[in-house]
Amino acid sequence: MSHIYDYEFDMEPASFLINHIDLLPKGRVLDIAMGGGRNAIYLARMGFDVEGVDSSEHAVQHALERAKENSVTIKSDVADLENDYKIKPDYYDVIICFNYLQRSLIPQIKDGLKTGGIIVYETYTVDQVQFGRPSNPDFLLRHNELMDMFKGFRCLRYREGIIEKRKAIASLIAVKV
Repeated sequence: MSHIYDYEFDMEPASFLINHIDLLPKGRVLDIAMGGGRNAIYLARMGFDVEGVDSSEHAVQHALERAKENSVTIKSDVADLENDYKIKPDYYDVIICFNYLQRSLIPQIKDGLKTGGIIVYETYTVDQVQFGRPSNPDFLLRHNELMDMFKGFRCLRYREGIIEKRKAIASLIAVKV
């Protein structure tokens, strides 16, 4: 499983998302591999219409409970992202994906965004192996790979490297043109 997320302990939204919330157009958001819903709930609290998907029924249930506790509504779906799940084409204003890498989903992500829609993507790079998990290269971005995946999009923010002296990540915010 390429989704590295401990929803029991990490309920703070991603700082990369918080720090760049002003770049996102209000509207429909899809949170891919949403885990316990930390980012979905944050976006719902900020006024977005959020739907999330994850392969773990337990994680989705946790996200729905947390959303209720936060007095927000999120739509959710339990789905096998690798086999059955299909992203609606030309439907979302924003698609986010954190700590999950499924290369075969990238074309659907691109198609799922409306023109002018924004991708927010952050996950681990090959340099993560020095810190432990994840360590399977199938689930780690190669250097500059995230940027290459969204070639043709207009890049608004990009970073790649070691942060907090404990994780190696690449982060991207880009607009579908």
